[in-house]
Amino acid sequence: MKLWTGMLSGELDQAAEDFNRSLAVDQRMAKQDIEGSIAHVKMLGKCHILEDDEAKKIVEGLESLVQELEKGDLKGGANEEDIHSLIENLLMQKIGPLAKKMHTARSRNDQVTTDLRLYLREEVIEIIALLKEYIKSLIKVAEGHVESLMPGYTHLQAAQPVTLAHHMMAYAFMGLRDLDRLKDAKKRMNQSPLGACALAGTTYPIDRLYTADLLGFDGVMDNSMDAVSDRDYVLELQSVLALIGVHLSRLCEELIIWSSQPFHFISLDDAYSTGSSIMPQKKNPDMAELIKGKAAGLIGNMSQAYVLLKGLPLSYAKDLQEDKASLFRSIDTIKQSLKISAGMLTTMKVNEDRLLKAAQEGYLNATDLADYLVEKGVSFRDAHHLAAKVVGECIKKDLTLDRLSIDDYQKVSPLFEEDLYQAIDLGNCLAKRTVMGGPSPKEVKRQIQVLKDRLEIKGEC
Repeated sequence: MKLWTGMLSGELDQAAEDFNRSLAVDQRMAKQDIEGSIAHVKMLGKCHILEDDEAKKIVEGLESLVQELEKGDLKGGANEEDIHSLIENLLMQKIGPLAKKMHTARSRNDQVTTDLRLYLREEVIEIIALLKEYIKSLIKVAEGHVESLMPGYTHLQAAQPVTLAHHMMAYAFMGLRDLDRLKDAKKRMNQSPLGACALAGTTYPIDRLYTADLLGFDGVMDNSMDAVSDRDYVLELQSVLALIGVHLSRLCEELIIWSSQPFHFISLDDAYSTGSSIMPQKKNPDMAELIKGKAAGLIGNMSQAYVLLKGLPLSYAKDLQEDKASLFRSIDTIKQSLKISAGMLTTMKVNEDRLLKAAQEGYLNATDLADYLVEKGVSFRDAHHLAAKVVGECIKKDLTLDRLSIDDYQKVSPLFEEDLYQAIDLGNCLAKRTVMGGPSPKEVKRQIQVLKDRLEIKGEC
């Protein structure tokens, strides 16, 4: 029997029945549905809405369902409408009609959002752990390449000297911000809607604070209409997961570029690569490409959640049944993407010689050449112009800045002297960039320590 039969027959057109059913999606919240029901029934007993022996028998029946669930033995008919119907019907098979009293002073409206908050709270804890491991993998790469010179890019054009460590730490700090966002989202979702019932609470003398405490919530939602209709926590989590996906996608795009033959900065491990069915020489970065592609799905899932809510009047509408499928897809996607990203980073091989060669060929010390003239009293604008002329001369002669003769330099400006070669040495250029946040080895080591302190990491990753 459907939970909502009363003045209606409960008989739906078969197509409508299939369309209405959500069990395939919300069955992953079975554990949380039972936990919420146990807390609710204990409260009904405490408040003398149920007799003590009634509450005890219902709780024992629910606890036996938990045991079956943990063993993988929880079975239900394929025709149940949702997870709430399934659990109630299974309980009825165990303890009989008494199971019907479990739903006293409760609606599926407050029940489902309670289930979802409990479920998401656990998932966020797991995602936080995976995100930390991903950040640790970035730190591990950085620790091994604090002095590995490479070009830093703007517009994908070689710009200034950095290190691979500095580059990896940029992504690590993105991850740290994502970590903070997840923690914030978890804090806001951890409020109990249970007891709001359909939308207007109940006339029964329930104790909402008691159920909130039993379920580990930080408090209760103060308005019953807001409690059943609020899905801000879904939108917020979808937004955070989409942003994590964007950050992973940016990293993966660089790994794809760096592993291509023109760059050859890195080689991804075979465990994260595939071949071609027609070209035997190919080694394709398919995992990185898939993470990029799946980030598009994360953004789409986020958009779906926002559009779902934007025109919804208070308080509850069946539209909200559609809040979970896309959210669960996002959770599954981000967990896979974080695991694979961490694995790719810790197993990839770095071609340090190629990184250095690219740095030497990219005129990355041109800004330092301009700064050399500024120290001699030339305005930066004029120094920039003169340095550009020197670069142009190097391009004509197919030389790097450090190989151009002093005579050629002095044709551009008599202010150039032999000490310019020390000023434009790439290692020196890098070492001088000690400003907070810069790429000097000393400063990058500080950045690594900042992240380790925030993540409470001891020693090397």
